[in-house]
Amino acid sequence: TATRTSGGQRRYERHVLRRLAFIRAATAVGLSLDEVRETLSTLPESRTPTKADWSAISRRWRGRLDDEIAALVALRDGLNSCIGCGCLSLRSCRISNPHDRIAELGPGARALPAALRRTHNPLDRCGQPVR
Repeated sequence: TATRTSGGQRRYERHVLRRLAFIRAATAVGLSLDEVRETLSTLPESRTPTKADWSAISRRWRGRLDDEIAALVALRDGLNSCIGCGCLSLRSCRISNPHDRIAELGPGARALPAALRRTHNPLDRCGQPVR
């Protein structure tokens, strides 16, 4: 709860401000609000969490964050090789078509994004469909 000054400003206790800062930091590194809520439920509500409290939280999250970092690095490195290869083919793309699984669906641009898939309807010079 907050107290109000004579000018109407809210004043929060230090442990409340620490919790708000914690929520912002946790969501900034990609943790869900459910994860934040679960973690906050382990902290005391009546006092400012100690360094030991924060260290325990950090240890619990470190493995998860390390896994996410490794996955992002792999994605980044895969994108670099994909963009740099210039093959213009998805046959050997490690990201979009690992092990050429799309070939099982048949010929054609099966992995083309829907927004780019258009049926070929030739138009005349006035923009009318050719019949």
